[in-house]
Amino acid sequence: MKKLCAVTATRAEYGLLKPLMNAINAHQEFELQLLVTGAHLSPEFGNTYTLIEQEGFYINKKVEMLLSADTGSSIVKSMGLGMIGYADAFSRLNPDAIIILGDRYEMLAVASSASAMKIPIIHLHGGEITEGAYDDSFRHAITKLSHLHFASTESHRERIIQLGEQPQNVFNVGAIGIDNIVNLPLLSKEALEQDLGIRFAKYNYQVTFHPETLADLSAEEQFKVLLQAIKNQKESFFVFTKSNADTNGRIINRMIDEFVTENPHIAKAFTSLGSLKFLSLLKHSNAIIGNSSSGIIEAPSLHTPTINIGDRQKGRMQAKTIINCVVDQLQIEEAIDRTQDEIFMQSIKNLQNPYGNGDTTNKIMKIIESTDFSKLLIKKFYDK
Repeated sequence: MKKLCAVTATRAEYGLLKPLMNAINAHQEFELQLLVTGAHLSPEFGNTYTLIEQEGFYINKKVEMLLSADTGSSIVKSMGLGMIGYADAFSRLNPDAIIILGDRYEMLAVASSASAMKIPIIHLHGGEITEGAYDDSFRHAITKLSHLHFASTESHRERIIQLGEQPQNVFNVGAIGIDNIVNLPLLSKEALEQDLGIRFAKYNYQVTFHPETLADLSAEEQFKVLLQAIKNQKESFFVFTKSNADTNGRIINRMIDEFVTENPHIAKAFTSLGSLKFLSLLKHSNAIIGNSSSGIIEAPSLHTPTINIGDRQKGRMQAKTIINCVVDQLQIEEAIDRTQDEIFMQSIKNLQNPYGNGDTTNKIMKIIESTDFSKLLIKKFYDK
């Protein structure tokens, strides 16, 4: 059996990888290995490794690497600790290939470790652009370290080839997050209210905001503007999902806690919701507000508008359900008003999501079934 080791460091990444992990688990020719690291192992971020275990997955290795600080220096040190742990883990697991997703610093450390240990790397969501975060550079670096590429759109596939990757190893399979929307039995509004312990208002919003790591304004200054715009909404309720373990993410989480404590009648916060509750909330919201990739990639498939703030997601392909704002209170308030307009909401009901239709897992499985991983390691630069 081919041993495929999936690596996850955050709640969002795990939720996206879960359909593929289930498919590998059910396949007769593959053995799923699971390496859990990063924020999953931190009480501050909800100890979300317990959710992974509750959902029936066996964790083969846990690698502690996260320092209890979020400065640039501490993140670099966390990457170093991670690489030490990944070296030991990969030596013991001896996988035929590893599977990683996205652009985070944890995955750059994973890819660097696997590359040095001659382990083929399967990478999802390469070729994308997010100009407002240093993750943009990390993503392209991971692409050059990886061997088999699963892009979310054709333009992203072409960009991976532009980076010198062989076309026969680069595939447009769509965004795997849409698989969850198609396959999960999303909760009703009533069931979600009971599960989350909330009462929906006339208008309801999901708020997910992460630090814009290359911005001129600090994360604190940016988020303060957003909170002020939210505070003025008298007929709305806001559900916050907290920031990941990014540079200055703890500042945002502290501000969320303070805001919810001061405004319990209009807001509630969660460290982690899990895929089912997150997507159910997204479905029943008037919009998702913030700068999360979920607002760009998954929300359009639920016909939920996105109020995308700042430059963190700048450069990503967008559906017409997305309203872009600078970090400005008036612009954010005007965008919120727009999502309360019935004519606008009706106009986006039949728009197509450029990231696919929810068949990504099946496409990936067919490709890896026919892949000889031993032939992937020697890479030749492709001059287009």
